[in-house]
Amino acid sequence: FCGDSAVAGKVAEHVVRFIHTRLRCPRASQMLLFLAILALLCTDAVAAAKLPGPSPYAAVDARNAGAEFDNLPGFTRSRYARDHALITPESRVYTGLFGWQETTAAWFVTPAMAGGPTFSMYQALMRPGASSGMPEPGTWRFVFVMDGKISVRDDLELTDGGGAASGRYNDLTHGHFAYFPADHRHKITSSEGASLLIYEKKYVPPSGGVAEAIGPNPPTPRFLVGYTDDLPNIETPGEVFGLKKLLPQSLEWDVNFHVMDFNPGEHLYVKEIHYNQHGLMLLEGKGVYRLGDDWYSVQAGDVIWMAPYVTQWYAALGYKRSRYIILKDTNRDPINTYAP
Repeated sequence: FCGDSAVAGKVAEHVVRFIHTRLRCPRASQMLLFLAILALLCTDAVAAAKLPGPSPYAAVDARNAGAEFDNLPGFTRSRYARDHALITPESRVYTGLFGWQETTAAWFVTPAMAGGPTFSMYQALMRPGASSGMPEPGTWRFVFVMDGKISVRDDLELTDGGGAASGRYNDLTHGHFAYFPADHRHKITSSEGASLLIYEKKYVPPSGGVAEAIGPNPPTPRFLVGYTDDLPNIETPGEVFGLKKLLPQSLEWDVNFHVMDFNPGEHLYVKEIHYNQHGLMLLEGKGVYRLGDDWYSVQAGDVIWMAPYVTQWYAALGYKRSRYIILKDTNRDPINTYAP
């Protein structure tokens, strides 16, 4: 502001008023203090203006684009508790991703957490020319495109000896998603770079009453690609939010992904406590999330893990809608999902 006379005048006026009215010291000391403060402010402004080239934190700034927080030294909004966690952008640690090329990942949720989640959730940052590896045996993978562009190739060995059936889906951008069943061969590539939200979990086959309801020769989940806003909203009696379910609701599926929309001021009516575990990312907007006895201010880019039976409630604030994506295990008896 040192080059702007109007701003400098206002700053000087407020500094003088503060020193004169609040500090009881000789007038000469007041003048020296005023000059010292003004010199420090101008020095910082000039130094910032003369930084050569791009910021050394450009990569971090790009990764956290849209996150509205002051990255104060040592400060984070993140919180890890026995039955929930809030992981905010300034706390993410990126590492290489086994089997992937030109890709780094930040792990949000894994079975290593104290509450024992049975799934993993992470962000994959694909550089131009990047490609994916396969998940662990017996594990399905769900991919949601947050930014950039990817192509997906589906390579499935046929059981009739007819070779391989191939399907390629190009130009999947923000809002597209893909589900890969357990042990289903596939490849994700990006020529331009992309940011992906990925969930992985061991598939739980139907048993007990679910298996009886499906009958003999039960189907298995299939490879699927879709676009969020192509899907209709589902009625939610007693609630006001918009709900889209990204996967089919038939009994062979052991999981679903809900995209939930709240206008400013809208909130969950039920203060939920249930056996389902959750992994959530806020995609748009901001609000307040209750987890257990704690209340958190949250915004786009934040990730939340919820263990079974933690109290949970959300209210949307701000001036535009909130949208989040959330994992919900379904169609399985909890004794088969959580029993040791």
